[in-house]
Amino acid sequence: MFKKVLVANRGEIALRVIRACKELGIKTVAIHSEADALALHVRAADEKVCVGPAESALSYRNIPNVLSAAEITGVDAIHPGYGFLSENAHFAEVCESIGIKFIGPSSENIAMMGDKAKAREIVAKRGLPVTPGSPGELRSEEDALQAAQKIGFPVIIKATAGGGGRGMRVVNKAEDLGRAFQAAQAEAKSTFGNDGVYLERYFLEPRHIEVQILADQHGRVVHLGERDCSIQRRHQKLVEETPSPVVDDKLRREIGRVAVEAVKAAHYRNVGTVEFLLDKDRQFYFMEVNTRIQVEHPITEMVTGIDLIKEQIRLAAGHPLSIRQQDVILTGHSLECRINAEDPEKFTPSPGVITKYSPPGGFGVRVDSAMESGSVVVPYYDSMIAKLITHGRDRQESMARMKRALGEFIIEGIKTTIPLHRRILDDPDFQKGHVSTTFLDRFLTG
Repeated sequence: MFKKVLVANRGEIALRVIRACKELGIKTVAIHSEADALALHVRAADEKVCVGPAESALSYRNIPNVLSAAEITGVDAIHPGYGFLSENAHFAEVCESIGIKFIGPSSENIAMMGDKAKAREIVAKRGLPVTPGSPGELRSEEDALQAAQKIGFPVIIKATAGGGGRGMRVVNKAEDLGRAFQAAQAEAKSTFGNDGVYLERYFLEPRHIEVQILADQHGRVVHLGERDCSIQRRHQKLVEETPSPVVDDKLRREIGRVAVEAVKAAHYRNVGTVEFLLDKDRQFYFMEVNTRIQVEHPITEMVTGIDLIKEQIRLAAGHPLSIRQQDVILTGHSLECRINAEDPEKFTPSPGVITKYSPPGGFGVRVDSAMESGSVVVPYYDSMIAKLITHGRDRQESMARMKRALGEFIIEGIKTTIPLHRRILDDPDFQKGHVSTTFLDRFLTG
């Protein structure tokens, strides 16, 4: 097992990793920007190193500075969390080259799965269902038009190196394709440093279903059931739940089997998530593999009792999987609401000082956050400041518990999305499980 781990992240996920390391008897190093010098994750670690000014490009994304912090503190592994450098194949490769273990898949896995078009090719060659789309990266607007005409409109243009909804454009008719193609390329270039794009059929009102997988270095893979992440705004998830209200045991076994086959096709190792679209006819299609721990991993932990961060660390250290597929038992239902520092009506950022922070508690309630009264929400990073998670014997109890917890959650001094989540929980369609990726658009305009 590792002796000392540097956590190359901030906020709640950094604190989450530090806590898991402590339970495993591993020393921790927190990195921080100048803006995060007093942050909770910094105070929780055994050591701390400032890696630059507030801007993430100069601190948390600054590979030379992060690696320097790792070398001067003598760590033997780096945990990247999610975001920042977590899916940066070059960073993982440099870690490998200097003998520091990257807690995640190999740089080859990240590069292979990070190219969304390439990932589709690998999975399709295995005979697994993929969303109809272009055979690979599109080289020109003419290629895009030919692919779109073959697939049929509407289509969606996606960045090959994309994520978080960036570099995406939905196109409903041929005359709009050229402008959308150029816009997607430009956004992909500015966000990911790679202007590669590909094209897929755009499904109307699909569900976003993802499957959590664990893969050891001995070729063994298990899945931990599905998460329904259909409630999104501009491809950014807001509410997640497991199990999905529309996935029965038969579909769960089949989509789980395909997820396992997909990562085996790529010789994938460590923790990952296989993402699918599920259409109205209950047909599912592979979209991509996320090569990191997901923001919404706690709901899977709640229904399986498996600590995914600890498993991630053990797998990176070369330990074999401690469970078999038949050992995975899903118990009850879990929901997660992402609490963002945003105006819940305008979705504009709301930085500032949190003058009062009082999280909810009670049976079946979990809050993952690194905030407290007096914490400063700075404008340089993602707006998510907490994850509120509930668990119940069934979906009804989990929802009732979430409504109660949202009512107890007090955050003053800034605006948050708590009122929006309370409205969503009260919506009749949500309560019946009648949701899709277009739910929030209708909800906000209805």
